[in-house]
Amino acid sequence: MSITVEILYPEFANLFGDMMNMKYLKACVPEIEMIETKINNPPAFLSQPVDMIYLGPMTENQQELVISKLLPFKSKIEEFIQQGVIFLFTGNAMEIMEDYIENEDKSRIKGLGIFPLYAKRDMFHRYNSMILGEFEGMKLIGFKAQFSHSYGDNTKEFFYHVTRGCGIEPHSKLEGLRRNNFFGTYTVGPFLLLNPLFVKYLLQLLGVENPHLAFEETIMEAYQKRLTEFEKEQIKGFA
Repeated sequence: MSITVEILYPEFANLFGDMMNMKYLKACVPEIEMIETKINNPPAFLSQPVDMIYLGPMTENQQELVISKLLPFKSKIEEFIQQGVIFLFTGNAMEIMEDYIENEDKSRIKGLGIFPLYAKRDMFHRYNSMILGEFEGMKLIGFKAQFSHSYGDNTKEFFYHVTRGCGIEPHSKLEGLRRNNFFGTYTVGPFLLLNPLFVKYLLQLLGVENPHLAFEETIMEAYQKRLTEFEKEQIKGFA
């Protein structure tokens, strides 16, 4: 089976070691073709079929650069989402898909406008938290470290329901964005290494039957241990 994954801008979209998400996916299925697209190169998805597109967290200045690079291809990205191409955007990467990003001075940076939400930055207050949630019957865990939150109605297009911590903003229990096979989340960590059950879910979406995880026994043991800790009501670290 042939699977192609495009990694957008890995030279900088890797703030929290999130490139390990793709390295682990490759370890699970070594035959996956990984295409690393640099910022000054056109996306591979313009010239060849891809099964999945990944973008990790970046600095605020780099967000603006990425928006300028991807905005000309907005209609193509929307078309892919409708077709069911898999997207995974982690950290603040998902904000580029929203209507705009607002700075502290109320100035706005236009986003791709694919999701009808907006982000607000607060560069003097970093939000740090652990997070625990549920998606498709599985429990998801992770961490947040961000200077911005998203606002708007994601009740029909959220990724997962939060049981401990907050969703896209401090008063929300709905984390991230989802439309068809587009998954966006502020969760970092790296997200896939922390959530092996979701890795299996992704691999099945990619057409892998009965997927087996790299280092499965070890990674499942770590997941179960961390899950037990996160579920303890007395543990500190949840905002």
